[in-house]
Amino acid sequence: MKKIIILLAVVVLQISCKEDPKIAVPETKEDPKEISKEIEDSTPIEPEKAIEKVIPKSRKQIKEELTAKGFKTFDYVDEKTQDTILMQQYFMAFLKRGPIRGQNEEESAELQELHMAHLKKMYDLGYADISGPFGDDGDIRGVTIYNVPTFKMADSLAKLDPMVKAGRLEIEIHPWWAGKGFSLR
Repeated sequence: MKKIIILLAVVVLQISCKEDPKIAVPETKEDPKEISKEIEDSTPIEPEKAIEKVIPKSRKQIKEELTAKGFKTFDYVDEKTQDTILMQQYFMAFLKRGPIRGQNEEESAELQELHMAHLKKMYDLGYADISGPFGDDGDIRGVTIYNVPTFKMADSLAKLDPMVKAGRLEIEIHPWWAGKGFSLR
């Protein structure tokens, strides 16, 4: 278990430290079957091939694009800097200990591989911005932040996780706001 947690931490650190340009948010779909089909059929976009020259967009352009795709946003002015900050709604999915945890070691290892592949796919498709386990052995096992416009879409994507399907994990999702363009430090 310790090895798995360390491996997950390394993967999350590596993913969160990438300096590749963000992949554009894909067209939104509300139907879980459409989302599932798109995930199965898609291949990751290589950022260096998708973007030849990055032209910075204004806060207004970003807000208009997000609004057109169904995202909720708002602006606020930072009192200290007087900068206008664009806030976007994301969805934070807490992965909680599920009721079905009787898998043998081999089944658990296979589920963990499938779980990691699912999270990587969510990241590669631009649906999730960051995922990772918690460092304790509590009931909340990890978190994924979904970059999608609706609760329904975040819930559908989270429920596609093989660990959730197997009942080893359960999902609890909450809307969460963050400043657009800010990174972890």
